[in-house]
Amino acid sequence: MNSGKKTDLDYKELLKCTSGILKTAKELGASLAGICALDDLKTAPSFTLAPKLPQADVGSRNSDLGLEPGEVYWPEYAKSAVVIAYEHGKDNPELDWWFGKKEPQGNKVLVEINKKLATWIETNYPITTYPCPYHIEKGGVFLKDSAYYAGLGCIGKNNLLITPEYGPRVRLRAMLLSVKLPPTGPSSFNPCNNCGSPCLQNCPQDAFREIVYTASEMSQESLPGQVGNYDRAKCNNQMKKDLSGAKEQNVPETSSEPVKIIKYCRNCEFSCPVGKNDLTENL
Repeated sequence: MNSGKKTDLDYKELLKCTSGILKTAKELGASLAGICALDDLKTAPSFTLAPKLPQADVGSRNSDLGLEPGEVYWPEYAKSAVVIAYEHGKDNPELDWWFGKKEPQGNKVLVEINKKLATWIETNYPITTYPCPYHIEKGGVFLKDSAYYAGLGCIGKNNLLITPEYGPRVRLRAMLLSVKLPPTGPSSFNPCNNCGSPCLQNCPQDAFREIVYTASEMSQESLPGQVGNYDRAKCNNQMKKDLSGAKEQNVPETSSEPVKIIKYCRNCEFSCPVGKNDLTENL
């Protein structure tokens, strides 16, 4: 905790703190921001499902925190999470491109917003922050569930977070806080009920064709793709195809040598009508 500051905040102060954090997050560049309680996250679908999945279906990095596959790192002091979203539409595709081994620019933007927000929070409130890395095995959290409980949107049939403002075309990041703040979600928003599911039909790998997980097998009702039909292995096959098909190009601002520019598939994002100005009003 910050020395010299009181650590107990009454409810009015907590509400003011929440409002200040969300306002500042957007001023720093976040498109959306919300707050959720860690008690909710610990029982959220992805957090309870991940440890039950085959090891190959969970994580892509080795854990340096001694975590088991699907296990989440919870700092003892953590009580809440701030979740930020950054819009990533068709007009800025390079935000998600890998230039050789350099991470996408969108990730860097989110990290920078999180760092500045953490500094602002600890300067203005008696709160300890923990800006989460992206990967679960490195100390991160499941971002889609976190965003849902923070009120940013719902988990759609395409297994992505669907926001009212931008559909699934956002990138997410989270930060844990040492104070239990009033949560801003979840919301009742769910546009998938009356949708023809173009996202599922336009998957190049048919990753939603068959039921992969059942409620009885996983001992829970909430499943990937809402009904358990999201096949991560098939989705990964497309990512491998995108990687192998990447071409070397000269990118002077990134490297003095030609690098492979990797552009991963986003069909399920771009097929979703939510958040598109000409269609959103009809959903």
